[in-house]
Amino acid sequence: MMVLSSCVYQFDKIFFFNYNFFMKFKQRIREKIKNTSILDKYILKQVIEVFIMGVCIFTTIVFASDTFITLIKQISLFGIPFHVALLMIVLNLPSVIVLTIPMGVLLSTVMTLNKLSLDSEITVLRACGVGINRIAKPIFIFAAIMCICSFIINETVVPIATKYSKDLALWSLSQKNVPNGKENFVFKELDSSGMMRRLFYVGNCEDKVLYNITVLDTSKKDTIQVLQANTGKTTPSGWDFHKGAVYTIDERGKVLNTTLFEDSNVKFGLDLTKQLNKNLAKEMNFTGLLKFIAKGMKHLGQGERNAIVISLYDKLALPVTTIVLVLVGVPLAITPPRVRYNRGFLFSILIIFTYYLIRALSISFGEAGAIHPLLAAWLANMILAVFGFIMYYRKAYTIT
Repeated sequence: MMVLSSCVYQFDKIFFFNYNFFMKFKQRIREKIKNTSILDKYILKQVIEVFIMGVCIFTTIVFASDTFITLIKQISLFGIPFHVALLMIVLNLPSVIVLTIPMGVLLSTVMTLNKLSLDSEITVLRACGVGINRIAKPIFIFAAIMCICSFIINETVVPIATKYSKDLALWSLSQKNVPNGKENFVFKELDSSGMMRRLFYVGNCEDKVLYNITVLDTSKKDTIQVLQANTGKTTPSGWDFHKGAVYTIDERGKVLNTTLFEDSNVKFGLDLTKQLNKNLAKEMNFTGLLKFIAKGMKHLGQGERNAIVISLYDKLALPVTTIVLVLVGVPLAITPPRVRYNRGFLFSILIIFTYYLIRALSISFGEAGAIHPLLAAWLANMILAVFGFIMYYRKAYTIT
């Protein structure tokens, strides 16, 4: 009986010991998970705040330096109304955001880690056994999420917005110099020196169709061309005339040639095909662009074909840039103890400048055929990834 009582006592002792150990272990795990969650939230909160600010800043810079210049050119050169051009700019906003997302992620990474480093918080974390990999983990997760978001925006929103922007340009250009309902009006086209190149007379305009058209063309040296047509209309590729004649007259007034036509398209310097096709790759997603390339691009020049193939690979390379820039930014943001000033913004600008300089050069070489299109799209990522991996390894594993 005593033995049985002793065995029961020992069993209870072991059970309660193991139970207490298990409960303490469970509590420690919960505390660790809780602490880990707090660390992630603490870092991500600062990263997201700076990221939003960075995307806004870089988007504004791109708009101010490039997009609004394009707006002025469209208004002055092509006669696109201001409100239409402004709407086209807004439609181009998604493509700009895709470009600035990697910049924003890099800026938020460098600024956040640099601040933690200057406040000695990273030093304390490492002293508590929290390594660089653990500190950078939520940032890499955030970068991966932004990479996916960038790819989705580039595949869904950007093609639709770019297509609508082009359609607006085509519509606006087709309305150029067409005062609907007006009769017996004249307008002229001047050259760069202010001299008249062409004089247009239109009998009347109804439903965007011009009637009784006469065009006096003095753009060619030593000759004058007179075009007369029953009807016509303006298009982005020029003027479409129906049932008319073209008379070529020399300086003495002698008719050198007469040509009759049923339908004719005259450019008059308004052929904007190349201008409007610059964003052809942006109008299609990855699958659509792949099918377009598979059908053949014989109607395009070699440089244009190379540019489209590069754009295909760039649809994958550009989102991945977000992760590559974080790989470079993390080791550079963690400053040595002797550095007591915030150099995060400076590092961000230098890294972004270096990346886009290499990117611009590689794409230029790719379009010229000097390097393969795949290498042209990925070269900047490859160079920075190698550099970032070396720096990250040294910071995380060799520097205490």
